[in-house]
Amino acid sequence: MLARLPTPPIGDELARDISRIVAIWRETRTKHGGIPFAEERIRLRQPESRDAILRHSPSGKVPALKANGLVVFDSLAILEYLAERHPELRLWPRDEEARALARSVSAEMHSGFVTLRNDMSMELLARLPTPPISDELARDISRIVAIWRETRTKHGAGGPFLFGAFSNADAMYAPVATRFRTYGVDLAAFGDDGTAASYAETILALPEMAEWTEGAEAEIRARKAG
Repeated sequence: MLARLPTPPIGDELARDISRIVAIWRETRTKHGGIPFAEERIRLRQPESRDAILRHSPSGKVPALKANGLVVFDSLAILEYLAERHPELRLWPRDEEARALARSVSAEMHSGFVTLRNDMSMELLARLPTPPISDELARDISRIVAIWRETRTKHGAGGPFLFGAFSNADAMYAPVATRFRTYGVDLAAFGDDGTAASYAETILALPEMAEWTEGAEAEIRARKAG
């Protein structure tokens, strides 16, 4: 059982990458009494960061999940591991077509949107000017808007998330909602009819997202005090 995690998963103090995993663990734990876990945070972009991460993750990258001697060191692989270990939580949609689409858009988020990641870096607590919108960045934003609209329209009748109930796909896209908020992106300019903006508001309103933000604020206060 994941309740017997002998050592914690690894994450950035601002949860830049681990946020997807933390969000789904917290959501499933809240809704289903689900999966206990502990976090160990390692400050990134420091001289000692790589050595600290390598003590836990053979790839030298985060996130990583350690469970009963096993190390799973990729965000999407972690979500798949959790889904297999806890089928009762239905971390992927029950419907076959919806499940295939959820896996597809999650993999697209995992490996794609490079321009968005580079030009609109993760700054959870900041409110920054919208950067110049290159053709490549516009394509990334438009594609995300299209994904959110399609999934909500076709498969979102059962709830406020991409596939109705909260799923692994929402865990993958939650950080994008924060990027759009940070940089004040008007999704209507990228083909949104209100569906994508409403979904982003739903994600940002989650208590788990507030907890994430409060944790980042506390980390910064502690760092300044130290």
